[in-house]
Amino acid sequence: MLYTPPQFRQTDTEALLAEIKVGTGFATLISNGPQGPVVTHLPLMHDPEGGPLGRLIGHVARANPHWKVADLAMPSVGVFQGPDAYISPGWYAAKQEHGKVVPTWNYAVIHATGQLVIHDSTTWLHDVVSRLTDRHERDRVEPWAVEDAPEDFMQGQLKGIVGIELVLTEIVGKKKLSQNRSEADRNGVIAGLSIEAAPGNTAMRDFMLDQKR
Repeated sequence: MLYTPPQFRQTDTEALLAEIKVGTGFATLISNGPQGPVVTHLPLMHDPEGGPLGRLIGHVARANPHWKVADLAMPSVGVFQGPDAYISPGWYAAKQEHGKVVPTWNYAVIHATGQLVIHDSTTWLHDVVSRLTDRHERDRVEPWAVEDAPEDFMQGQLKGIVGIELVLTEIVGKKKLSQNRSEADRNGVIAGLSIEAAPGNTAMRDFMLDQKR
């Protein structure tokens, strides 16, 4: 369950799926295992087929125990992390007005929940690897394709991975972008993020500006 106060909660399913599609697609997959949570970081691609909300597809190394120990009867979650940045209380206009301000953190995240399905078919894996590759190579001057590699080599590589499918049952997002602050405070945050060259500041500033449009 994702803790989302009303002012930060994002429930527009189509918009959230669109953000997954245009983003990097890199996710954190979390499942229940016999010893506790099982976590894998991997690229996942949204496919509209497979259910009302579609599905996320990808693959893990065969040596990764995630696919063996995950409780397939329980939901798994794919977490997509957007930009994040520390927010200094010194950026708020309210600091000068009354001083009742504290530090916080701004961030954006999407949680996609569903039922995990494991695939070991070479045909299924070849299709998913091809689709993932095409997605990330399509804008290159000379895009690489799976067919560029020798067939026997690719067949060997496919034997080293296992397919992951997450049939989605819920998708919810959270954008904590200082919506609970005044416009003057939000403008102060954007100005502060523009001045300080800390990791993530530029991405968060651009994200906040885009959300204002």
